[in-house]
This record gives sequence, structure tokens and C-alpha cells, in this order.
Amino acid sequence: MAVRQDLLDILVCPLCKAPVKLLPDGSGLKCQACKRVYPIRDDIPVMLPEEAKIATD
Repeated sequence: MAVRQDLLDILVCPLCKAPVKLLPDGSGLKCQACKRVYPIRDDIPVMLPEEAKIATD
């Protein structure tokens, strides 16, 4: 089961409050502003800044 669209619609980056977008492979959520990628584990987004990685692209 993937992350539900209604949840994706309300999730924002906990640091900069910008919207996040699901990665094409479904492995994480990428902040549109600060480029942090929050992982998804067992279909649950882990929205903790210390768990995020900054995308290089």
C-alpha cells in the first residue's frame, strides 16, 4: 500500500513548511524548497529533519 493522496496533500517540510512531493520510485518525499528528501518506511513518511537527506539535483 502506498502513501495515500489525501495525506500527501497536507504534508509539508517540517523545517521550511514548503510542500513535499512523492519521488517517482516512491522511496521518499522531496521538499520543493530546501530539497530535503524524507524517507518512507513501511508506507509511513518519516518527517524528521534528522532522518532527511539533501538531494543533489
